[in-house]
Amino acid sequence: MTPNQALETQPVIARSPGYWHGVIKRFSRNHVAMGALIVILGLILMAVFAAYIAPADPIKGSMLRRLKPIGTPGFPLGADELGRDMLSRLIYGARLSLLMGLSPVPIAFVIGSLLGITAGYVGGLTNSLIMRTIDVFYAFPSVLLAVALSGALGAGLTNALISITLVFIPPITRVAESVTTQVRGLDYIDAARASGASSYTIIRVHILGNVLGPIFVYATGLVSVSMILASGLSFLGLGVRPPDPEWGLMLNTLRTAIYTQPLVAALPGAMIFLTSIAFNIVADGLRGAMDVKS
Repeated sequence: MTPNQALETQPVIARSPGYWHGVIKRFSRNHVAMGALIVILGLILMAVFAAYIAPADPIKGSMLRRLKPIGTPGFPLGADELGRDMLSRLIYGARLSLLMGLSPVPIAFVIGSLLGITAGYVGGLTNSLIMRTIDVFYAFPSVLLAVALSGALGAGLTNALISITLVFIPPITRVAESVTTQVRGLDYIDAARASGASSYTIIRVHILGNVLGPIFVYATGLVSVSMILASGLSFLGLGVRPPDPEWGLMLNTLRTAIYTQPLVAALPGAMIFLTSIAFNIVADGLRGAMDVKS
């Protein structure tokens, strides 16, 4: 038998594709979640290439074109109260709307995870100090807290982002603390301590790999809430300022046209609804894909 024949007769050992490969595979089988993901990617591409896609200047208007209905030649989605092309404003509005919806969640994820994992692993006085401080924020509904913080900091994009981020830190911290407390009591953590491993090694090797997944899944579900809060702040005049196009602000400026051009006035709300639903579906699909037991 030649060496090549001997190699061919040896059994082939299949390598494990890994946990995240399995997550991607299970997620790809969810056609509804994949469709929602395609919608989100389309919105992101629309926002990135808005300058090349938008047919007109989103800020330049004319009172002669004021409140043109949907289907008007040159204005496929009509015109707003100042005669600005609605299609262009919706395309450009995706930039600020997605920025305000997506940016607070990763920042709150990092800060909340750090606080929650520290509180859950260290325990004792540190846990009480962090969690009792976090519990203070639960005395207020998230919408009211975001409005109060944004009003205290002042109107503007940056202050709105800070307000929404501060609203999301407490729930993420609580989830991180709960998951870490459960993992800390498992046998392999005690075995790692008995072997002389340092706290940093235990957290890096054993804790993070088991707690970041549930925290990440929970955080992805907050993106849709962030979109609604950001649009609400802009609607109240506490977020993006005119004349910058943003879906929540567009709802505010078009509210007086609800009786004359209801379809045109409803377009920004439809975009907010579509985007929020898409993020919710993707979060649910990701949650199911990461659940190995299911």
